[in-house]
Amino acid sequence: MLLQLPANALNSLGESTASIGGEAVSSLASNPSVLVLGIILIAAAVVIFYVLKKLVVNSILGFIGWILLVVLVGVEGTLLIPTLAVSLIFGLAGVGVLLMLMFFAVI
Repeated sequence: MLLQLPANALNSLGESTASIGGEAVSSLASNPSVLVLGIILIAAAVVIFYVLKKLVVNSILGFIGWILLVVLVGVEGTLLIPTLAVSLIFGLAGVGVLLMLMFFAVI
């Protein structure tokens, strides 16, 4: 069953919404703090995306390096989950440290 509203009710609802929205926008217009806040938020988003992009690429390269060590080179004697976690967090540098620790018989 559909709700039947008179046409003038919908028009008045639209007009009141438009007036409230217009008042909110006009209170923000010519407000310098809004402009500064917008610029800060845009700069923060750019920095966050830049850092996350580097972090994801580093993690993927670390995972590929770990796979190459374990599967192709056949490095054995390591714990699976801790070495995978180190390579995912620290990337290729973590894989290098794992190789050094294996060389010195620490792990």
